[in-house]
This record gives sequence, C-alpha cells and structure tokens, in this order.
Amino acid sequence: MQRKSVAAVVVAYNRRELLTETLTALLAQERVPDRIVVVDNGSTDGTSELVSERFPAVELTTLPRNTGGAGGFAVGVERALLAGQGADWVWLMDDDTVPGPGALGALLDAADRLAEPELLASRVVWTDGRDHPMNMPRVRPFADAADRGDAERVGAYPVRSASFVSTLVRASAVRRAGLPIADYFLWNDDFEFTTRLLRHGRGYLVRGSTVTHKTKVFGGTDADPGPRFYLEVRNKVWLLGRGRSLGPLERLLYVGSTLRRWARTIARSRRRRVLADGLVRGLRDGLARGPRHNADVLADLPAPLVVGQRALGGRP
Repeated sequence: MQRKSVAAVVVAYNRRELLTETLTALLAQERVPDRIVVVDNGSTDGTSELVSERFPAVELTTLPRNTGGAGGFAVGVERALLAGQGADWVWLMDDDTVPGPGALGALLDAADRLAEPELLASRVVWTDGRDHPMNMPRVRPFADAADRGDAERVGAYPVRSASFVSTLVRASAVRRAGLPIADYFLWNDDFEFTTRLLRHGRGYLVRGSTVTHKTKVFGGTDADPGPRFYLEVRNKVWLLGRGRSLGPLERLLYVGSTLRRWARTIARSRRRRVLADGLVRGLRDGLARGPRHNADVLADLPAPLVVGQRALGGRP
C-alpha cells in the first residue's frame, strides 16, 4: 500500500514551553509526520525564534497579529495543502497538545482499515489521565449497525464532530468543504469545521490514539468563560442560523442543548453581568451579519501566506 503523506499543523500563541513539548512529541512519533507546519499567531514570547533555532526542519509561518485559533488553522491548513508537496492528510493540534508515541500511527492504521473516513480523532486526556471533557466529540447519531461494527473492530466509534486537539483530516475533504472560518476567531470554529467535513462523510474516534491536552484546569466548555462568552454566543448563532454544517433536525437539537448550556453557564457564574452583556452583544452581532470570507478577514497578511478560501473551494 502506498504511503500517504501527513502534514501536522500546530497553531501557537505565547506558549513556547508547551510548544516545545508538542514539537518534541511530534518528532518522536513512531510514524513521524512528513511535514510539520507551525503557525505562530503573533506571539510576543519568542516563539518564532525558538522554532527557528531548535526545530529547523519545521515549516514556520509567523503572523503579524493574533488571528485566533480559527485564523491560525485556516492559514496552516492552507499551507499544508497548497505547497508543492501537498499532503494527503492534515493532522491538526493546538500548542498545548502532547501526542503519545503511537498517536499518528494508530490514526493512519484506522484510516487504512475503515471505509474512506474523512476524519479521525484521538482520545484526549488531561494531565492525570482522565478523559478531557473539553474535547469529547459528539457521537454520530443514527450510525448503522454495520458502521458501528466496523469501527469497533479497529477500536473506534463513529463521531459527528471533533476538536482541534489531534484530529486527522483527509485533504480531499478539505478541498471539497473548505477551510476553517477565520472570522470565528475562537470558540466553535473546530465544531463548525469538523461537522462541515462530516455532513456527508464519516469520522471516527480512535481509542488507541491518545494525546494529552495540557490545559491549566480540568473542565468542559461550560466553565465560566468571562468575556469570551460573547464569542460563544455570536459563533453559535452563526453556526446554527447561517452555517451549512448541520442538517435541519440537528439544528433543532443543538438549539435546545445550547440554550440549556447557556442557562447553566450563567447560573453558575460569579460574573453574571459580564456573561449577560456577552449574551446580548453576541446575539445582536450574530444576527446582524454572517462570518466574513477568509480572504477579507485575513486580507492584511502578507502574500503568499493566505491565498484565500476560494483556492480550496467552499466558503462559509
């Protein structure tokens, strides 16, 4: 079987020590990625200098400003796919992700044994080995028995979404569905992107592929977000009201679950006034307009860093 090329894409922002762990773990993989692309998202802590000095084989893109995780992954994925040696698979992760030695190999093995998956995600644990609630993918509803059985035989299960913490995506799926939407900046960008890829395709979580997500605290996305609640609300309004990643029934189900989670988050918060302000502004801005095209959001970046989403097909 012909070897498939893999480009790992890491988005970094002011966490050079954690990034060092990530890159060291990538280079120590039993199946090392063919390329490693790092997007320095406007860091001010010497991240780019660290990568240049200690990891000279890494393809480094240094952005002049912080474009958020969404913008960083849009740039990184585009670079991985549009280079002369465009990858067959793109492995996405944040700079606080530390993959175990066999993480990539297990994903690729599952890709070979399953029927044309578009996406494969790792099991994500916290520093103490517990499954990280922040990165639990949504199980694919209504997966047929044959698909569940095939997945179980390779130690996997069907999913409808994944996070940007060790997710392997098929290049052809990205070319068909488009890049991450940069205007999301933070929050829900990975959910929108992966559900868009999987709207008409199959994705799986592979239990044998494990990574550690070294967040400061253990918890889910309904922890008190403070001012960032604005982004949660605005982006969810975009996703549920204007996006093309969910079907009609899915939209209804997610509207209900989202409203319940928002109510729970506000009720538990010690900064209810801050969250209430974010709720009002997020609803207002999310309803007023949809996300802008990547080429417009990232227009100030120097060429050829960003060619624009049109180059890969698809748009928000």
